[in-house]
Amino acid sequence: MKLDTEGEQRPSSHSSTNHTAVEPSQKAGAGSIIRVSHLSKRFGHQFALDDITFTVPHGVILGVIGASGAGKTTLIRLLTGVYTPTAGEVHVLEQNPANFRRETRTRIGYMPQHFSLYPRLTVMENLHFAASLQGMNLRRREVMDSLLELIELQGHGHKPAYKLSGGMQRRLSLGAALIHDPELLFLDEPTAGIDPILRHKFWAHFHEINERGKTVVLSTQFVSEAENCDLVLVIAAGHLITLDTPEGLRKRASGGDVVEIRTKQPMQAEVLAELSHEATLAEETIERDGSRIRVVVTDRKSAIPYLLDWLRTRKIAVEAIEMIQPPMDDVFVALINRVNQEAGKNV
Repeated sequence: MKLDTEGEQRPSSHSSTNHTAVEPSQKAGAGSIIRVSHLSKRFGHQFALDDITFTVPHGVILGVIGASGAGKTTLIRLLTGVYTPTAGEVHVLEQNPANFRRETRTRIGYMPQHFSLYPRLTVMENLHFAASLQGMNLRRREVMDSLLELIELQGHGHKPAYKLSGGMQRRLSLGAALIHDPELLFLDEPTAGIDPILRHKFWAHFHEINERGKTVVLSTQFVSEAENCDLVLVIAAGHLITLDTPEGLRKRASGGDVVEIRTKQPMQAEVLAELSHEATLAEETIERDGSRIRVVVTDRKSAIPYLLDWLRTRKIAVEAIEMIQPPMDDVFVALINRVNQEAGKNV
């Protein structure tokens, strides 16, 4: 199945990177669970989101990444019906979120960015209240015990929510969103304010949910968490930069696949110059650090065997040749810088 990600933008000070279909995940079911078309949201004279279009298939983990103020929370609130669009259309589970029926809302879990439960109710009272809103009556105690273990609030069930730390309140909010085992889960910065060990545990649970066919949409400022997603939506200043797989983002940022070659002796300048003209390489892609050379190739599967043969015919001893995965933080910065450079050219 292909993911349609039309990026047509109205003229503005930012140039959005249009891209066409990508192959999101073999796990994805047929059809889309979210469809967004030319969506904009304005507060006063300021656009929080400006003319964005994308679709999300069933059964994937979608990460929404961007700097603070990029529009991540606004997007989540539009998808859940908390906000109504200034322009454009949103369909979630084939419905306009502003007009969700009650039975549709029971298929959705939502964890807002800020704590929104009742501070004077205890942990258990908040969870029971959330369960009641979703019409849960059977097996509630069994679900509660399992949920308290997941969010690591065992022994805190009778503690009022206002006495919890900020991180514990985040965990309680996640528990309330998960309690009815929703088909579609929206999480706004779910790992903010929690320690790395618990963050790892949360992600393991998100993947377990996803493996059962659920769709997870989450926003995060931890760009490295994009590695855990099937698809990543990058936004900056309210504009859609791109929507792609983590591997696709790396290719977009680097211009191809990055391959590192380590040789026993530093490569001579004339050999490097000859290498730079090889068709398997992208343009202007050679970086040298002593005997370590990094090149960007159009396709690593064919390029690595080709490069090995090329080096052997020139009697260059190779210690290692391997694909390099640039950190997602570097990928994100490269994508934003590229958009800013293109915007500067269009001014």
